[in-house]
Amino acid sequence: MSAQTPAGADGAAIRVLIADDHRIVREGLKQVLADAPEVRVVGEAQEGTEVMQQIARLAAGAGLDLVLLDIAMPGKDGLDLLSEIKRAHPALPVLMISTYPERQYAVRCIRLGASGYLNKGADPDDMLAAVRKAASGGVFVSPATAEALAAAVGQAASRAGPEALSHREHQVYRLLTQGFTVSEIGAQLGLASNTVSTYRARILEKTGTKNDVELALYAERHARTRAGGGSAPAL
Repeated sequence: MSAQTPAGADGAAIRVLIADDHRIVREGLKQVLADAPEVRVVGEAQEGTEVMQQIARLAAGAGLDLVLLDIAMPGKDGLDLLSEIKRAHPALPVLMISTYPERQYAVRCIRLGASGYLNKGADPDDMLAAVRKAASGGVFVSPATAEALAAAVGQAASRAGPEALSHREHQVYRLLTQGFTVSEIGAQLGLASNTVSTYRARILEKTGTKNDVELALYAERHARTRAGGGSAPAL
């Protein structure tokens, strides 16, 4: 992985490993990625053990910025592979690809640390947007994935609203949902980063969300309910 320059920034190459057991899919993905001059396919893998070997080889040598990982891999399930990759290389973005609809696996993948979930039949422009977003450290959320996440958050939201938060938790909650990082929130509120992280963990627990993406969708849902005259409390 790139140690300093973010992938895709200032012309930096986005080095991609494609992991899929079907050659025709790998070739199709390479054709799509070839339309982006900053993207370089630096490796391919057909099964789970090979995926981990390729990641280790590239991380120690040419560098690796993103893994495109099929959810249905032979030998080792894609979800298990995702968890293994995030344990061994927590900073390495993994973009999950699949023929399954988003409602089936997208939420589980993002909760396990994926940087997005994309159907293999997605528009090439969406595929390139997802690669760029994930490689830059973001999470790509397609409209279909957003619906799946919103449904999952909606189930959790019935258990608790923002009124369950303490004053300080609410301050942190508001800044998190505005996109501020833990360190930025600490600077604004005069708190140590580990203290902000503790508040963040409490907020996720109280709202029934798993990460910042779900928390943002949770906040949006409550804001819409309030605007529509519902009973959700003000943010």
